[in-house]
Amino acid sequence: MIDWQYNLRQAIRDPVHLLELLELSNLEYSTQGLSLLVPKGYVKRMRKGDPNDPLLRQILPLQAESQQIAKFIHDPVGDLAAEQVPGLLQKYQGRVLWILTTACAIHCRYCFRQHTKFSTSQQQTILASINADPSITEVILSGGDPLILPDNYLNKLINSIAKIPHIKRLRIHTRLPIVLPERINSALLTCLTQTRLQPVMVVHVNHANEIDDSVKQAIQSLITAGITVLNQSVLLRGINDNITALSNLSETLFSVKVLPYYLHLLDRVQGAAHFEVSESEAIELLEQMRIQLPGYLVPKMVREVAGMAYKKPL
Repeated sequence: MIDWQYNLRQAIRDPVHLLELLELSNLEYSTQGLSLLVPKGYVKRMRKGDPNDPLLRQILPLQAESQQIAKFIHDPVGDLAAEQVPGLLQKYQGRVLWILTTACAIHCRYCFRQHTKFSTSQQQTILASINADPSITEVILSGGDPLILPDNYLNKLINSIAKIPHIKRLRIHTRLPIVLPERINSALLTCLTQTRLQPVMVVHVNHANEIDDSVKQAIQSLITAGITVLNQSVLLRGINDNITALSNLSETLFSVKVLPYYLHLLDRVQGAAHFEVSESEAIELLEQMRIQLPGYLVPKMVREVAGMAYKKPL
């Protein structure tokens, strides 16, 4: 059995090492801000010698991140204002989002939580808060990345959530099946399926090149186990801001039975302005997708607006 935790410990943290592997030793990078973190398996999907590789651009720290741009702030989606108790957010009716950890397996440069510092309550405090509100039917596990936590911890947590009678669904927002696909092991599948809760996993893929054979196998394991798998992407300048990349992404996702769910406009977090695609360009791309693709392959294009009762559709 592949030890995903060992592979995580072996992830690359040094930009010099990364660029040497990719034969890009002369490429400039930044040592400021959010540190580099990328699993070696993800690096293997990058094209050597290509400074514009769409996977590399998602994780390589650049000098542009230090620019102070108006309206690009530390908490662009209003997470802190939505906290019910520390670590538990409620923005939308009927569901809550539980920040289980601030740790991830990869540091994406556009991450909207890269500056947000959450304190965490004791599990019992959060469970009591959920239990006290019968209008809540869905618990969303997020982070960081919840799948970075060990199987036994997740199993106990899911069992505790399942004891709350009004909870119907368990949703997990995660990037690990994509960047560290060996994380999808038999123990995790067991704890996700041996519960009365209906499991939904929302993965995060921005470019078709992120999906190799190892990712396909991980997704197949989830789907075979009866877990609904959806994808959400972020529209990113220089990565997927063209109709070819977006169409290929939707086609590749559906070929492994994953439904394109959301295409987010960039959350305006400090340091990510160089990734932004204008709303007018985004709408034009959406129109092209509607022309080229069947409706079920066109994700909902949305922008998250702090304080709004739902994600704003475009």
